[in-house]
Amino acid sequence: MGGKRAAKPDAATVAAPDGDTPALVALPADCRMSAQGGLMAELLRALDERAIVLDGQAVERIDTAALQLLALFRREVVTRGGAVHWREPSEALHDAAGLLGLTTLLDLPAGEPA
Repeated sequence: MGGKRAAKPDAATVAAPDGDTPALVALPADCRMSAQGGLMAELLRALDERAIVLDGQAVERIDTAALQLLALFRREVVTRGGAVHWREPSEALHDAAGLLGLTTLLDLPAGEPA
């Protein structure tokens, strides 16, 4: 499951429909819900933005609850007419999402061949 991941647009290249810079939410290295009290609050603050970039490059550990939260967050943003983009999701994030069948729901970018 190694290999470099294809990058999707990040905050520097994604513009909100109104031309504003998108909100950036940096996911922590330990992205398990039991270890991450502030993630929900940060996602709630970003919820009303039209364009959001989730920076997943630091994620080393992530659990099912955190992935479910991110999936619900993305679905709600899209329902409100917004868009969620990824900045360099880590291999750990990709692997966990793939194991749970959430890669498509999270709209994670496809990995490049090793």
